[in-house]
Amino acid sequence: MASSSSKLVLLVICVMVSAFGVAIGGKFNEEFDITWGDGRAKILNNGDLLTLSLDKISGSGFQSKNEYLFGKIDMQLKLVPGNSAGTVTAYYLSSQGPTHDEIDFEFLGNLSGDPYTLHTNVFSQGKGNREQQFHLWFDPTADFHTYSILWNPQRIIFYVDGTPIREYKNAESSGVSYPKNQPMRIYSSLWNADDWATRGGLVKTDWSQAPFSASYRNFNANACIPSNSPSSSCSSTNNSATLTSNSWLNEELDNTNQERLKWVQKNYMVYNYCTDTKRFPQGFPADCVQNI
Repeated sequence: MASSSSKLVLLVICVMVSAFGVAIGGKFNEEFDITWGDGRAKILNNGDLLTLSLDKISGSGFQSKNEYLFGKIDMQLKLVPGNSAGTVTAYYLSSQGPTHDEIDFEFLGNLSGDPYTLHTNVFSQGKGNREQQFHLWFDPTADFHTYSILWNPQRIIFYVDGTPIREYKNAESSGVSYPKNQPMRIYSSLWNADDWATRGGLVKTDWSQAPFSASYRNFNANACIPSNSPSSSCSSTNNSATLTSNSWLNEELDNTNQERLKWVQKNYMVYNYCTDTKRFPQGFPADCVQNI
């Protein structure tokens, strides 16, 4: 029998579904605005491809036209090839203001032949410091790969090519705030961060390699968005009227994906805030009980 808290969550979801709309895959020129870069960001191929570039003068970035409150967001990226040391390609969800929520993918460049560092973080009510970092099991510059964020009232899951690499569970029962009330936009940018990005800032950007470029395609979002946005229901059509894709609202990892998550974290995780005793000598944050 469902608990009163479970019933409340279901009620909130039902209200949310009735009050919010659907976001589905679309053309970059229809779903996003280029926000900075003075021409360094370009939408190409009739809206099917977006590229960002960085040179010594400026980087570039874009953001979604819509805000989202819970959803499954997919984007294919091909990262800066060669010597990308000092550069960061950021792809994330965020609200605005000092108490903002945020869910981050950040790709930290490196010297040619060294692996990218995939940096993840979760902010709630302006508080982050929940970093996990990974190396990837493929070259993310050689081809496009799919990077996904699943965000629902119970958990946030980071996926790479459908493989879960991180799960962050709602730990409100332990007194930890969780991002659930602030709609967030999708943002992405390519910028210079050679004061910290590569080996803690020891390796600087080699501007003789500029311009640096990253590419995006195949955006898709099955998500609830404010009802004043262009879409109309909280589900995915995905060109099939038979799909009921509100499933992401209660999605969790099955046994197979739990094993895949363990495989990634055992073999490719290079940093976990929940095991950093030097950083937390007095004990780990409360959310680590559920997210270690």
